[in-house]
Amino acid sequence: MDTLLLARLQFAATASVHFLFVAVTLGLVTLLVGLQTAWVLTGNPRFERLTRFWGQLYVINYVLGIATGIVMEFQFGLNWSGLSRYVGNVFGAPLAIETLVAFFLESTFLGMWIFGWHRLRRGVHLALLYGVALTAYASAFWIMVANSWLQNPVGYEVRDGIAHLTDFSALLTNPALWMALGHVVSAALLTGGLLMAAVSAWHLSRRTPDFALFRTSLRIGVVTAALAITFVQGFGFAQFGSVGAIQPTKFGSGPEADAMIAGWTEQFGPGDYLPPTLANVGLGFMILIGFGLGLLWLLLPLLWRDWIIRLRFPLWLLMLALPLPFVALILGWIAREVGRQPWVAYGLLPVEQAVSPISPWLMAISLTGFTLLLGALAVSNWVLLARHAARGAADPALGRPPTQPPADDSRSEPAFV
Repeated sequence: MDTLLLARLQFAATASVHFLFVAVTLGLVTLLVGLQTAWVLTGNPRFERLTRFWGQLYVINYVLGIATGIVMEFQFGLNWSGLSRYVGNVFGAPLAIETLVAFFLESTFLGMWIFGWHRLRRGVHLALLYGVALTAYASAFWIMVANSWLQNPVGYEVRDGIAHLTDFSALLTNPALWMALGHVVSAALLTGGLLMAAVSAWHLSRRTPDFALFRTSLRIGVVTAALAITFVQGFGFAQFGSVGAIQPTKFGSGPEADAMIAGWTEQFGPGDYLPPTLANVGLGFMILIGFGLGLLWLLLPLLWRDWIIRLRFPLWLLMLALPLPFVALILGWIAREVGRQPWVAYGLLPVEQAVSPISPWLMAISLTGFTLLLGALAVSNWVLLARHAARGAADPALGRPPTQPPADDSRSEPAFV
C-alpha cells in the first residue's frame, strides 16, 4: 500500500462530500433571504411558511455539513504535515479567517435566527438571516482564496525552506480566484434552485393540498436554476484563458507547458508533470452536464398559466435532473484539483513532499474510518432532508410558536380512559 495514494483518496473523499453540503448551504440560504424578505415586506403568510419549510431543510444540511468540514480541516495537520510546514504561513492565513467567520460568526447568527422566532422583531430576525448569508459567502470566499493560492502561488517568498507571506493583497488579486469563485457560487445557486424546484415538483405531482405554496416555490426554484446555469456556463468558460496562462500543463502539452516542465525537471528532477487523464475526463462530462441543464430555460415559458404543472412530465424532468448539479460539482472539483497534479502548491510543492510520514496501514485505517463516517453523515443528511421534505409545509418545527403543540402531537387530542 502507498501512503501518498491513501492520503489523497482520503482527502478526495472528505473534500468532495463536504463540497456537496456547502453547495446546498449557499444555494438555500440565498433563497431563504429572498423568502423571508418577501414575508417581512408583504406580510403574506405564504412566504412565512415557505421560509420555515426551507429553513428547516437548510438547518439540517448545515449542522451535518459542519461535521464534515471539521474532519477536512484536521487532515491538513495530520495527513499533510509537509504542506502545513512549508506553506502554512501563507495558506493558513485565509483558512484562519474562514474558520473565525464560519465557526463563530455564521454559527452564532444561525443559532440566534433559529431560536429567535417569535422572540425578536421581524426586522431584527431578518437581519440575522442576512448575517448568516453574508458570513456563508465570506466563508466560501476565504476558502477559495486559500485554494486559489495552491493553484497559483503568489505574494510569497521562500526563506529557510519555508514560504512566507509578503503581499496579502496578492492573494485577493490572484488570477485563479475570481472567475472560479463566481463559478462555485453560481453552481451553488443552481443546486439550491433545482433542489427547491424538484421538491416542489414532487409535492405538486402528488396533488398536494398546499398547491399554492409549492407552486410559488416551484416558480422560484425554476427561475433561480435557469438564471444560475447561465452564470455557471459563463464563469466556467471564462476560466479557460486564465487557467491556460497560469497552469498550462492542465490542458496537456504545448510550448508553454513544455518550457515549464523543463524548468521543473531541472529543479525537482525527472518526473511525470502532466496531470492524469481523469482531470480532463471530469472536465468534459461537467461541460456536458452544464449544457444539458441549460435546457432549464425551456421550462420558463411553461410557467405561464401553470403549463409546467398541467403537463406533469416537466415535473418529473425536474425530479430526475436533481442529481445532475451534484455530479457536476464533483466533476468540477476533480478537474480543478486533480488537474494541478503532481503538485499540492502548483510548481512549488510536490505531493510526495507534502504527505505526512505515516505508516500505510495507519493511513488505510484512517481512510476506512473517515470514509464510513462521511458516508454515514451524507446518508443521514439525505434521509433527513427527504423525510422532512416529504412531510410538507403544513407545520414545520422551525418557527413554531412555543405554546403551539405539533400538528401530530397526541396531547392535542382528547384522552379516553
